[in-house]
Amino acid sequence: MQGLQMVDLKRQYQKIKAEVDAAVLSVMESAAFINGPDVKHFATELAEYLGVKHVIPCANGTDALQIALMALELQPGDEVITPSFTYIATVEVVALLRLKPVFVDVDADTFTMNLDSVRNAITDKTKAIIPVHLYGQCTDMAPLMELAAAHNIPLIEDNAQAIGGYYTFPDGSVKKTGTMGIVGCTSFFPSKNLGAYGDGGAMFTNDDTLAEKLRMIANHGQKVRYYHEMVGCNSRLDSIQAAVLRIKLRHLDEYCDARIAAADYYDKAFADNPNIETPYRAPYNKHVFHQYTLKIKNADRDKLVDMLAEKGIPSMIYYPVPSHKQEMLRDFGGEAYTLPVTDFLNTCVVSLPIHTELTEEQLAYISSHTNQIVDQLSKS
Repeated sequence: MQGLQMVDLKRQYQKIKAEVDAAVLSVMESAAFINGPDVKHFATELAEYLGVKHVIPCANGTDALQIALMALELQPGDEVITPSFTYIATVEVVALLRLKPVFVDVDADTFTMNLDSVRNAITDKTKAIIPVHLYGQCTDMAPLMELAAAHNIPLIEDNAQAIGGYYTFPDGSVKKTGTMGIVGCTSFFPSKNLGAYGDGGAMFTNDDTLAEKLRMIANHGQKVRYYHEMVGCNSRLDSIQAAVLRIKLRHLDEYCDARIAAADYYDKAFADNPNIETPYRAPYNKHVFHQYTLKIKNADRDKLVDMLAEKGIPSMIYYPVPSHKQEMLRDFGGEAYTLPVTDFLNTCVVSLPIHTELTEEQLAYISSHTNQIVDQLSKS
């Protein structure tokens, strides 16, 4: 089968081409390329969608995490708890600011931060915790929030992969992912559920004082031009990307539902294969499937990837090396950590194509060949 992709952005664009083209052309004609009206409108519309008071756009998701940590005014050597099983950006910004990343394990089912591992990692030097809503599934936030509050530790949500999802608390109340910590951060990288046509990111908060500080840091530490009150950076979402995101935000729930429908198909297709474990969907959250990630049993995962490629089926391993074992973080004692679930997942997870444009024919082709190859490998 020709044309299979992990994410088919071209076909998605074709469906909204008229809207996007008009929006981009409007920016071109206005020449308001930086901090134009579309940026302000997008921030307002996203805040309304999320049910949060403030959305502060920025240049990318990594900047969002960095700016959030800068706004908390942590000092060199302060400890920040983060899962090792995550994209490197989560940990990279901690090291960049001369803070100390403290790695914790994840839950084998949800792939998100394990509460007991967090509890055991807290010290009097712990100044922040970064839960990562990985692959589109929300961390179990209620007990984590209770633990963090007991120790007066702020939570920074890494929501780069789960925008559009939500969390249901034990009392039945519901909040969107990214809106439960003191600040939430997201990425608008093109492949995300809400993706731009270039780089982009944002921070969310209900704290008025923190929101002002986040805006200042993202804008050279100033709120009045040329009067710089703190050390900041230059991190802006440009007007063209904001215009695109305004269009795509109107389709975000539709996009998430399409991903969930694709995941439903996969789940049924793999249900009878004992060597394939499909993604767990925690009952407290809406899993929006930024990735559809399997655990492969009794078969060589890497050979599966190669054999799928021979059939024209792309797949990805997120992530082949955990953060605590990355060379760039060797000075933080990563090799001394014992994170058995993280180490196990790095040997068996594989992600299949999932996006808004998958057809039933494509899903059938992908799932049937995956089943066949895994069966073949499990017997060899």
